[in-house]
Amino acid sequence: MDHEETTLPGVLLITPRRFGDHRGVFAETYSRRAYREIGIDLEFVQDNHSLSTDVGTVRGLHFQAPPHAQAKLVRCGRGAIFDVAVDIRQGSPTYGQWVGYELSAETGAQLFIPAGFAHGFATLQPNSEIVYKCSDYYAPETEGALLWNDPALGIDWPLSGDATLSDKDAVAPPLADLQSPFRWEGAV
Repeated sequence: MDHEETTLPGVLLITPRRFGDHRGVFAETYSRRAYREIGIDLEFVQDNHSLSTDVGTVRGLHFQAPPHAQAKLVRCGRGAIFDVAVDIRQGSPTYGQWVGYELSAETGAQLFIPAGFAHGFATLQPNSEIVYKCSDYYAPETEGALLWNDPALGIDWPLSGDATLSDKDAVAPPLADLQSPFRWEGAV
């Protein structure tokens, strides 16, 4: 498996090895041992699967606050997405900065997003399916969100028209109004 650091410390772009032949492709998408070797030593306790039918669907930017903060390992099982992580750790030298990568079923690339980051994505192909592992269980009382198109963030979403959003995502607070529950402690 190949992996690379991003400009946000702790956020990793991972490309599992893929083996193809006339039948198709095989890839090991997760191995605790292999991920531990690249510094991801977490117990993932929940897998989520999201299907977005329309191109331009935006989900996010979401996070869960402590004590149920979640690290996520995101991949696209069908179609393609533009996946984004935003640093929301107060005091972090990269606070408010973002990274975004295209993840697709074709490439098998994954994005690891530690706790302390907001996460979201936009669909680039119809019927895109996103599969992601979480390091804590869903806890609705700890849900938080950040406005996906906040000009202060300046995320360069690759959209050709209006985004399809949930009502909740359309009215999420901008970064300036976010009371982030995360603090940077000098490490990831």
